[in-house]
Amino acid sequence: MSAQLALNLRLRDGSSFGNFLPGRNREALAQAQALLDLATAPGFRSLYLYGERGSGKTHLLEAACRQRADSGRAPFYLCLRDAGALDPAMLEGVEQHSLVCLDDLGDAAGKPAWEEALLSLWERCRQRQGVWLAAASAPPDRLGLRLADLATRLSTATVYALHVLSDEEKLSAMRLRAGNRGLELPEEVARYILNRYPRDLGTLFPLLDRLDDAALAQQRRLTVPLVRELEEKA
Repeated sequence: MSAQLALNLRLRDGSSFGNFLPGRNREALAQAQALLDLATAPGFRSLYLYGERGSGKTHLLEAACRQRADSGRAPFYLCLRDAGALDPAMLEGVEQHSLVCLDDLGDAAGKPAWEEALLSLWERCRQRQGVWLAAASAPPDRLGLRLADLATRLSTATVYALHVLSDEEKLSAMRLRAGNRGLELPEEVARYILNRYPRDLGTLFPLLDRLDDAALAQQRRLTVPLVRELEEKA
């Protein structure tokens, strides 16, 4: 497996444990951190996170990968959203990495070749006493997996449900993200965005990135009039 594939990470603006706003997800955050803290101890460790879009699943997986990469130990990250267009053979040898992260795991459900490949990878990771971190929209027994053995294995992981942030917490998360980019996001602009667009962070964060790029290109501060102007041009 090439280094490029092994490090196929799209780490958004430095997703880290430090800039994850937990809300009601403090225990899940602590478990993800503990998973890596104990990664050098003997024994196979696995964590399974589930929740709706914008609940922070991908952020935590990316944060885990970043921490492992920063420590010089190559992780593996794969989003299975496009599993139908990918070859399950790409999972061969993945167990050699210090951390295996699989996002949108449910998108592999109902695809026999992928389910078999994932079960095989689980067993290889277990035999090598590796670290497995996966995320999906539902718990293992509700993913619609056809391979009962795979659902059973996934259910043996430590399983946590992630909760979507409240609107006030989303405002804080948006301003935190803006600050990480060096962008001043006035509260009135953040509230305007929150009231005008779908309230999931998976939509709000990319939108904020685009607004930041546009404001930078025009050498203007991010204001409500500027956002309205950009909306009219969209």
